[in-house]
Amino acid sequence: MYIETVPNRGSRATVLLREGRRQGKKVVKRTLANLTEWPRERVEALRAVLKGGTAVESVEGSFEVVRSRAHGHVAAVLGTVRRVGLERMLRGQWCRERDLVVAMVVARIIEPCSKLATARGLKSETGSSTLGEMLGVEWADEDALYGALDWLVRRQGRIEQALASRHLNEGVLVLYDVTSTYFEGRTCPLARYGHSRDGKKDKIQIVFGLLCTVEGIPVAVEVFDGNTADCTTLTQQVSNYKSLSAVERAFRTIKTVELNLRPIHHRLPDRVRAHVFLCMLGYYVEWHMRKTLAPLLFDEEDDEGARAMRQSVVAPAQRSAKALRKARTKRTEEGLPVHSFITLLRDLATIVKNRFEPTRADFSPFEKITRPTPLQQRAFDLLGIRI
Repeated sequence: MYIETVPNRGSRATVLLREGRRQGKKVVKRTLANLTEWPRERVEALRAVLKGGTAVESVEGSFEVVRSRAHGHVAAVLGTVRRVGLERMLRGQWCRERDLVVAMVVARIIEPCSKLATARGLKSETGSSTLGEMLGVEWADEDALYGALDWLVRRQGRIEQALASRHLNEGVLVLYDVTSTYFEGRTCPLARYGHSRDGKKDKIQIVFGLLCTVEGIPVAVEVFDGNTADCTTLTQQVSNYKSLSAVERAFRTIKTVELNLRPIHHRLPDRVRAHVFLCMLGYYVEWHMRKTLAPLLFDEEDDEGARAMRQSVVAPAQRSAKALRKARTKRTEEGLPVHSFITLLRDLATIVKNRFEPTRADFSPFEKITRPTPLQQRAFDLLGIRI
């Protein structure tokens, strides 16, 4: 957004508040307000604000901020979904179910909650973020999300085949492990009493197995009855048990704070399967974000250096010198603060889309996105996303 002065031959120049948007190879201008009648000092004050300066009282009195919605974390996660091609793996052509599934995947990462709360967060009246607007699903209610879950579970096999084709080559080592998670309620046919890895012996549970690459990229997931023994689920043998830490990390992420697989409130078996698969897709996106954002995170970014620190393949994993320095100084090599993945998303969420409405009837309302801080801009640069 910028102020443009348009000369008029033989008359006063026209002063316009404009916004430029790129469409293909062209930049299309849109006029937001005509500022010709403004005093010069007010125009210059607004020009300073748009360049990151400080507003003066006369400008502040001309516009009001009527709505602010978190935007930066949505842009980061949705941009990654598209960069890794998840939309195309869900379905090659657009359909509304695909957009709804993408919305649920993004919501699972930025703010995991129930489907009812997710639907509320998509609506323009009640949403605290721009997610619904960016995907054009502000109309969706919880029934639409449940319908999209039913669509997703029917396509699970094809999506997993696409993931396997991308990440698994013939003869490659794969990792497979199982875990359980407790269940809320009593009516789902999958939920049974069994060996609880969550320490919830008084609760029924489900069991699910996760197939990953050696690097920890999730490829497939399957849900079993809660009393299923581990040996019954095994379809792949793992030859390097030290590598199981990659699967264990995936389980921790999917089950607890970051993606909140539990508590599970669904009653229909296919809804439970779809919920677990949705969480796996969320971890697939998060895995790629973590690898890309590693220079800003406490996560390991120098795998070769970490391997060099291990005395043998059976010795405990070690952190590289880079990772140890980040943990000690709490700063990146560029001097930026180091984050966890969750706190970085919270930081990005402070980039908001503000809606301004004028106090004068002859001006038009407009929206403006917060200018990123150096850390936030570095995150978007790493992700290859323009904010």
